[in-house]
Amino acid sequence: MVTFTLPYELRPLAASHPRHLYPLMFKVSAQILKDFAAKQNQGELGFTSVLHTHSRQRNLHPHIHILVASGRYDEKKKQWHKGSKNYLFNAFALANVWRARMLDAINQHPSLALPNHLPPKWVVDCRAVGEGLPTLKYLSRYLYRGVLPDKDIINITKDNVTFRYRDGQTNHWKQRTLPTLKFLMLMLQHVLPKGLQRARDYGFLRGNAKAILHQIQCLLLPLLQQLLGIEPLSQPTRTCPCCQHSMRCIGILRPR
Repeated sequence: MVTFTLPYELRPLAASHPRHLYPLMFKVSAQILKDFAAKQNQGELGFTSVLHTHSRQRNLHPHIHILVASGRYDEKKKQWHKGSKNYLFNAFALANVWRARMLDAINQHPSLALPNHLPPKWVVDCRAVGEGLPTLKYLSRYLYRGVLPDKDIINITKDNVTFRYRDGQTNHWKQRTLPTLKFLMLMLQHVLPKGLQRARDYGFLRGNAKAILHQIQCLLLPLLQQLLGIEPLSQPTRTCPCCQHSMRCIGILRPR
């Protein structure tokens, strides 16, 4: 899992121009991962990017979670390269490139402008989050869970709304009370512009790469059978009617 975070100084820009800034975040973060993978020359990555716009306190905090498959596919050689178990790319190098490319993309955009002060260091987190179903469950929390579940709303009065959130450092529940209008403004800033997709697939996981994905599945099928304890299917044999020796298939001809 790789997380690209937008710094605090650019959050007002995200609030005023989400239609322009969020697509840039998708584009730049995806291209960074592709370029880092290309330098290692081990094939194409497959990953899914999910936009997350709020912090635990429901303040505006735009960042992108990217779930990357632990392996790469070389389409020319038809080979699958297994990735490192606990390492993808250096997070500090990712952060430096993320900062430089986002600033360049914002400067070139006709509708966006940078603030006067920007932090010299941006945050990128890169870590292993597991395998299989647990990993997908981890990602699904950012897809199908709303900004604020109904169960976390503690109290509603005529003037105020109180909701709970879990503190990231202590892991304890805390409460936050806001005037009704401020609470509504807090929620509405996380509504995405019409037509903007929160989740996007890249590499061999993209929608038009079904043929490539099928090739990868065929390559990994023996490994899956071994993990599940399934005996591989025996190849059919055919005996020559003349010499009574087994024949080997060298090709298939179909009638035109």
